[in-house]
Amino acid sequence: MKKVAIITGANGGMGSEITKAMASAGYTTIMACIPSERAQLVYSKIQKETNGDIVLLPLDLASLESIFNFVEKVKSDYPQIDLLINNAGVLHPKNKDLDGKWDYTVMVNYFGHYVLTTKLLTLFHEGARIINVVSLTYRYGKIEPQLFECGRHTLVRQIQNYSNSKLALLYFSLDLAEQLKEKNIIVNCSDPGIVGTKIIAMNNSFFDKICNIFARPFMKSPKNGAKTAVYLALNENVDKITGGYFKNTKQIPILNRVLQNSDERELLKKLTKDLLYERNISL
Repeated sequence: MKKVAIITGANGGMGSEITKAMASAGYTTIMACIPSERAQLVYSKIQKETNGDIVLLPLDLASLESIFNFVEKVKSDYPQIDLLINNAGVLHPKNKDLDGKWDYTVMVNYFGHYVLTTKLLTLFHEGARIINVVSLTYRYGKIEPQLFECGRHTLVRQIQNYSNSKLALLYFSLDLAEQLKEKNIIVNCSDPGIVGTKIIAMNNSFFDKICNIFARPFMKSPKNGAKTAVYLALNENVDKITGGYFKNTKQIPILNRVLQNSDERELLKKLTKDLLYERNISL
């Protein structure tokens, strides 16, 4: 039986590189993307380049209906999952909320991946791997009672929300690694560094112009940014490592203040549980 890999945000810069690598490695590779002409074009291009077994499935991490439909489709078509790479990420520069209640960036980057992963857990088997793509900005993140709330849309606030979402995803990864350790399901974090993808754009003419002139030439290419996630997916050396944080294919320490902040970690669990209840989500 062929191994099955799921990559969220698979039509993006890094996502497409990860998809190529998984398809070339012989996985049945599920590209989980928001339906779009771009997604279809990227899918066709990768399929032609790799001649791999690639499946394009719609997934909008901002939509519970989309997540549930995706999970139902996967469960009906595949008896098990060998690899999940939660790669999708947004840093939304404009005033965009979900139902006028929740911050779009936090809901996609953290909560959508939380629901997706938890709903799929029954399909993972011993030796399966889960990789969450985080960010060095987690070190500036905070878990506070207003984590999910919308209505804070200054440029600085949205960057803060992005950092908060990546810290939340990191905490979720650590908790999940502990939860699944006895089942020998591996959970690790991949930090791609600063990558020159479309996410580095704030639709602010001054900010984007400065970024393009002074910063983008020094950013990693999507291919280089994807290397650590690909390493965590395919390298045998990772078989016995779970709950790790990797950058440039090397495990590096997580900040002590983050690891030791049990109050923030417990608050995140409570806020997530409360939101699941409010949205009537059963996991």
